[in-house]
Parts: sequence; C-alpha cells; structure tokens
Amino acid sequence: MSAGQETLQKTAVTPAGGLKPRHKRLLWIIFGLVFIAAIVALILNAFGSSITYFYSPTEVVQDKVPHGRAFRIGGMVEGGSLVRDANGLTVHFRVTDTAKAVPVVYTGILPDLFSENKGVVAQGKLDEHGVFQATQVLAKHDENYVAPEAAAAMDAAHKARVAETVKE
Repeated sequence: MSAGQETLQKTAVTPAGGLKPRHKRLLWIIFGLVFIAAIVALILNAFGSSITYFYSPTEVVQDKVPHGRAFRIGGMVEGGSLVRDANGLTVHFRVTDTAKAVPVVYTGILPDLFSENKGVVAQGKLDEHGVFQATQVLAKHDENYVAPEAAAAMDAAHKARVAETVKE
C-alpha cells in the first residue's frame, strides 16, 4: 500500500472533526442519559422533601416518627383534654387512637367543626418533650367522615387493645 492510499484510508475512517459518526452518536446518547438521570433525581428529591407522612398516636408514642421533620398525626380529640390559653389562639389537646394519646399544641384559628371526641388530623413536628407542635389542624367535615388513615390506625389500635385485654 502506498503512502497516498494510507492517508486516503485514514481520512475515510476518521472525519476531520476527529471522531467517527458512531462515536459522536454514542456521546450524544450518553449525555442524554446523564441529563435525564439528573432531572429524575431532582424530581425525586423534590417529592421526597415535600411528602408529609401520616402516623397514629400509637406510632408516635412508640417513637416510629421522623425527628426534625413535619408529619401528620390523626385520631380523635380526647374528651376532657381541650384547654384554651388566655390569649384565645393557643389550644392544648390530646389526640388518641383509643390505645395511646399524644399531647398537641396549636396556635391559630381552629376549624368550626373542631371539638372533643371528634376526628382530627394535625400537621407539625414533635418537640423534644414529646409534645406535637401543630402548624395546621384539620377537623372532619361531617358526622360520618374520618380520614382513612386515621380510621385504619384507630381500628388497628382498638384490635391491639382488645387482644391485650384478652391476654390478661
């Protein structure tokens, strides 16, 4: 093979840009996959930081809740536990699932349907003393409604309580 044929063969295989067309395609595919993976990671991170999980009072007492993160607690407002401060905006009450109860403090305007022995879901954080500092309180909207998570948690707590009673 002559020197001229060798040069012609190299230029046919390797274009002037230095990369073969299939290598350029491969690089574009790799960059595209990295870009898509970065977007998916950002979306999952955004969802993970904005999700608020629901826990029952029994799970809170058993320390199965995230520390330093907001979550929701639901159940019934324990009868006789509702106390209003002199300022009229701060309210102390206990949320129960019939097995365990958690003290809650909320400062703000309560929903009109909020009362003792009624369903409630509160969102907030647990402080270092085991008191739930609520930032939002939701009350049930009619006589038959209880949040599905709260109903399931109360049912499970009631079954556990009955099983405990049978053992004794």
